[in-house]
Amino acid sequence: MSVFDGKSALIIEDDATSIRVLQQLLKLLRVETQVITDLGIINKQLAEITSPNVIFLDLEMPQHNGYEILDYLKANDGLQGIPIVAYSTHISHLNNARDAGFHSFLGKPLDGKLFAQQLEDILNDIPVWEVP
Repeated sequence: MSVFDGKSALIIEDDATSIRVLQQLLKLLRVETQVITDLGIINKQLAEITSPNVIFLDLEMPQHNGYEILDYLKANDGLQGIPIVAYSTHISHLNNARDAGFHSFLGKPLDGKLFAQQLEDILNDIPVWEVP
């Protein structure tokens, strides 16, 4: 039995390549994924999401930035206690993400060799602050 059995992740991201890479890494660990790409209807999409064990949130999207979405997610009662991971190509955001209250930060591109341990730490409430 894997530590990831029965786990699920929500990806909030607008870039198709980044979604595909993260989904593939999660699939290898047998973590179910759900994706939100249209922040214009995030209320509707969140209502259809089953409660994930972790949320990966891109910091730079066209309609809203990740910091705005973080505040929205933290105000959602159904998502309390779920680690929210800032996920960005811009490692300069690391300290801002920490100050904003993200649980962890993973810089793009993700390191496939480290990802399983990073995810296990996050799911065990151990913050991860990694840049490539």
